[in-house]
Amino acid sequence: MSKYKLVMLRHGEGAWNTENRFCSWVDQKLSADGLKEAESCGKHLKALGFEFDLVFTSILSRSIQTAWLVLQELGQEWVPIQSSWRLNERHYGALIGLNRAELALNHGEEQVKLWRRSYDVCPPPIDQTHPYYQVIHTDRRYTCCDIHKDKLPKSESLKQVIERLLPYWNEVIVPEMKRGKRILISAHGNSTRALLKHLEGISDTDIVNISLPTGVPVLLELDENLKPVKPHEFLGDQEVIRAAIKKVEDQGKVKPNDK
Repeated sequence: MSKYKLVMLRHGEGAWNTENRFCSWVDQKLSADGLKEAESCGKHLKALGFEFDLVFTSILSRSIQTAWLVLQELGQEWVPIQSSWRLNERHYGALIGLNRAELALNHGEEQVKLWRRSYDVCPPPIDQTHPYYQVIHTDRRYTCCDIHKDKLPKSESLKQVIERLLPYWNEVIVPEMKRGKRILISAHGNSTRALLKHLEGISDTDIVNISLPTGVPVLLELDENLKPVKPHEFLGDQEVIRAAIKKVEDQGKVKPNDK
């Protein structure tokens, strides 16, 4: 029997989602379509009768902005928000800013799929010659983390995302759930995949096939031991969601006119 209902959400679309570029830790606001996605998500959750007591986000603006808009549509703007770098998107290292389809053309679709979706393959690390190194590593938000800025990642596999996310999940989020708080997590594609992998026991091989569209809430029902009572569920028009998932999967493929 379900005891807890956890709603997770990949933020609404950002500008670099539209441009098919690895955004990662580069901070961006939502695009016009991303704003609509977040508002639509809030409307849908309201129609389903969801109420929240606490929201968790990353420290990236697109995650926080999505949470604001969802709460606004729910009429629950007063609900507290807690933000942590541990819910940030995966650090894509040297791939940050690059176009996925162009990478597929130059390195092959399978290599790009490994970089994007595999469990333990880590992209090349970012270094000081990278055009976005200073943008990320001089950002004041990274002086407010629970570890020293010098120890923050320069590149991550999904395995490493899980390793830095789980302490926050176990020590901060889980105790709130067990106190009866109804939780919304507004995060990113890979931090949400990481949590799904952990909670659902998805294998290292099968996680490659899990893709999350922007702005679509994911419901996971858990028992008293925080074990899922059924597979996660995308909330919304299922045909539209399937099309959105395919769009995400196709981002790492060579465009027909580039062949």
